[in-house]
Amino acid sequence: MHRKALVPLDGSQMAECALSHVKDFVKDGTVGEVTLLHVVRVDIPWESVYEQRLDIDGLRKKLFAISGKYLSDVQSRLAAEGIEAKTETIESNYLADAVNQYALKQGMDMIFVATHGYTGLKKMLLGSTALQILQQSHVPVYLIRPEACRL
Repeated sequence: MHRKALVPLDGSQMAECALSHVKDFVKDGTVGEVTLLHVVRVDIPWESVYEQRLDIDGLRKKLFAISGKYLSDVQSRLAAEGIEAKTETIESNYLADAVNQYALKQGMDMIFVATHGYTGLKKMLLGSTALQILQQSHVPVYLIRPEACRL
């Protein structure tokens, strides 16, 4: 069974801990295609807008270049272990929505996402992108808690 797996990454070590689990699924043949996704959020520095010196296209290009380099580095590390992965950078201010829409449009079979494992008040105050992905997803979501990470 070769399924398409989506791995949203935000550049953090916590997000990357999902990769060790993805590797296991690839090696046992459950996952055949891996896509690494980074969602770029373009935060507009409004003070620059008022001073009329904002280059939004330049800012966007810079963020996409940083994202591309990051994903390429992760892709290379996976390739060194014999795991092929595609990379994709998209722009959105709504991370969970972007991940779920991408998964739906690209026909992904599952999403691997690491979670900080917040509970109680911390969870309520900080929210959780992983939880939002889980609640909105139309495909199975494999949540990896911090204690399950093998970095």
